[in-house]
Amino acid sequence: MNETDLLHDQAAQARRLVVDMAASEVGCHLGGSLSVLDILVAAYAVARSRPGTEVVLSKGHAAAALYAVLHVNGVIAENPAPLYGRAGSPYTGHPSPKVPGVRFPTGSLGHGLAYAVGWALSRRLLGQPGGAIAVVGDGELQEGLVWEALQVAQAKRIGGLTVVVDCNGGQNDGYVADISPLTDLPARLAAFGFEVSEVDGHDIEKLMMAIVPGDQPKAVLATTVKGKGVPATEGKAASHYVKVSPARAKQWKAAIQS
Repeated sequence: MNETDLLHDQAAQARRLVVDMAASEVGCHLGGSLSVLDILVAAYAVARSRPGTEVVLSKGHAAAALYAVLHVNGVIAENPAPLYGRAGSPYTGHPSPKVPGVRFPTGSLGHGLAYAVGWALSRRLLGQPGGAIAVVGDGELQEGLVWEALQVAQAKRIGGLTVVVDCNGGQNDGYVADISPLTDLPARLAAFGFEVSEVDGHDIEKLMMAIVPGDQPKAVLATTVKGKGVPATEGKAASHYVKVSPARAKQWKAAIQS
């Protein structure tokens, strides 16, 4: 199996794990986890070849996707799905450093990007290789802290930083375009000194090429589908948070393709 096929297989395996987490006693943020999953697969593939590079999931409510991707990459040895959301389990609804492979806790939106900016800057100040790949949501861009962090990245001219926006068009209470439209987003990010590109957020190969950190901060606008991979949930704002029966989860997993 070549690397491309392996990554697609990992993505399919991880999607099935996320659906299993939606079948837990507490359910999970299914829609955003499935939309961001290919981005995480690509980000970790890039980070593996760049020592000192951290992947930070700033949209921490998509923790189910993060746990699933870490598991299929062998970073988490145990299957996180049966433990997700259980009392005393490290696999909580937002990432915790108690989980192998998670350095930064994220949950309050915007904070993960600030962590990533600080990490990338610290690598430069210490004269060490590496940087950060921060994955944020399009709804998350409504947080003022996001723009403060971007301003620091611009002011300090932080290379080695890539910000990937999971542009699935949805958020907790509806569609981003109806709540707070992201007018001229590419131009706005370019004005902050970022090298901006737009890519299909489910094309792992193109994502990998776009994500590789460079000499100046990068912003990758990844167009995705909320609930991607499960026909019953794709593109639906109502898929933001889902609790599903084990029988329905079995049907959904059978529909997921590599």
